[in-house]
Amino acid sequence: MTNSIHMPFLSREISIIDSADPTLIGVKGKVLEETRRTIIVQTQNGEKTFAKDVIQFTLDLEKNVIDGATVTQRPEDRINRKYRRN
Repeated sequence: MTNSIHMPFLSREISIIDSADPTLIGVKGKVLEETRRTIIVQTQNGEKTFAKDVIQFTLDLEKNVIDGATVTQRPEDRINRKYRRN
């Protein structure tokens, strides 16, 4: 896992790499808000809300892909959490 998983997602650029919903793949934008189960993103077409558990994404043009299902907890709880390495 990347250290980005422990950092706040707010104001970072997100790019959805894979999803159970194929219409979400390729969506990019700036993270406006994060809750336990969702990420709200400002895209070119307005604000969009994504369920974390159905997306895989990158932050700020990094190559490491984050599986949204692994970060389904409150942002403040994610900061100090330990994650298994794949």
